[in-house]
Amino acid sequence: MKDIFDKVREIARGFPDVAEGTSYGEPAFKVRGHVFTGMASHKSAEPGTLVVRMDIARRDELIAEDPDVYYLKDHYVGYPCVLVRLSRIHPDALRDILGGARRFVMAQKARRK
Repeated sequence: MKDIFDKVREIARGFPDVAEGTSYGEPAFKVRGHVFTGMASHKSAEPGTLVVRMDIARRDELIAEDPDVYYLKDHYVGYPCVLVRLSRIHPDALRDILGGARRFVMAQKARRK
């Protein structure tokens, strides 16, 4: 598990304005103070699961395209995020989804101003 999260850390730290912290007691990454990804803390999530913020429509597409990698549990249904099985995601897909999550959170923050 540690090696898998190290890849998340490496990718996330490569983006501008990103800081490592925690969310609900789990490792997380924030852009300008807002969480865009972190390890799932809810007991319904499988071990080794990353929560990644994104538009709900995109989440639904990912789950339909690759349910072995992307999934959802009832606790997360109302939130704009997807659950990711880190042991099954390709490194390129991980980089893409983390970059998209960062952009999604930045856009949401900009709309609130």
